[in-house]
Amino acid sequence: MKHSAPSYWTGIGPARSAAREALQSVWALLKPRVMSLVVFTGFVGMMIAPGSLDSGLMVVAILCIAAGAGGAGALNMWYDRDIDAIMERTKNRPIPAGLVTPTTALIVGLALSSVSVLVMGLAANWVAAGLLALTIAFYILVYTIWLKHRTPQNIVIGGAAGALPPMIGWAAVTGDVSAASFSLFLIIFLWTPPHFWALALYRNDDYVRAGIPMMPVVAGRAATIRQMVGYAVALVPLSVAPTIFGIAGIGYAVIALLLALAYLAVVVDLWRIQDDVRARRAFRFSIVYLTGIFVALMIDAAIGT
Repeated sequence: MKHSAPSYWTGIGPARSAAREALQSVWALLKPRVMSLVVFTGFVGMMIAPGSLDSGLMVVAILCIAAGAGGAGALNMWYDRDIDAIMERTKNRPIPAGLVTPTTALIVGLALSSVSVLVMGLAANWVAAGLLALTIAFYILVYTIWLKHRTPQNIVIGGAAGALPPMIGWAAVTGDVSAASFSLFLIIFLWTPPHFWALALYRNDDYVRAGIPMMPVVAGRAATIRQMVGYAVALVPLSVAPTIFGIAGIGYAVIALLLALAYLAVVVDLWRIQDDVRARRAFRFSIVYLTGIFVALMIDAAIGT
């Protein structure tokens, strides 16, 4: 005679599935795609900085940068949950989708943000910790709460938060900041507006519906693209700045120049024919450009050692 399994065994599968879904929802709160770019640029900042970190400390510092970025992402989703529910691009995020409560997002964001700064200070140094705290505070208080809903310059000024990670990585190794590390900041800082404006061009209806004064909403398509061309032009000489400051070689400069000129060509093509197809292409290639710049820096540093 066969005996049926105890009822508590039958509940293990659904319980595991529910736990997995809960973890996936919390993970999505942290904006993993944004986090990966932040971690990558922070890591490159460590790689090219003069000096070195113990491998264990480097791992801890990278985890702190990741946790800080994730905490900031969770706080951003907590604050923007009302407009996220309106926008097509963000309506399936964990809070508007009902997968995570706003309170959970707030607790996760505050916990990760505070712990990441504290551990960075204790494990690496307080200069890196201070820069990490500045990044989180700038992203939440200055960009998300103050600028995003008030001015079309939101992403121009707010982009400083996303540009700081390589300086954090540099400071984790050296304990200071320098003109060389600031050149990495400037590359990302000037890259950010045309990158996000390209997205806003083909997602314009989303921003109109949510009442967010992105540049295409306020100034129109043509004026926005003209400004994108200006930023792309500025990125051409700035892309080779790491070589000028002595933290990268000639090989990097050649690759960086080619990437910057290719990006400029893509943006100029958008200026010539101002349609959504070319806006999407400009958005995608902006990611190729920035990734290529930092991969080239990392390879240059590896070959140099």
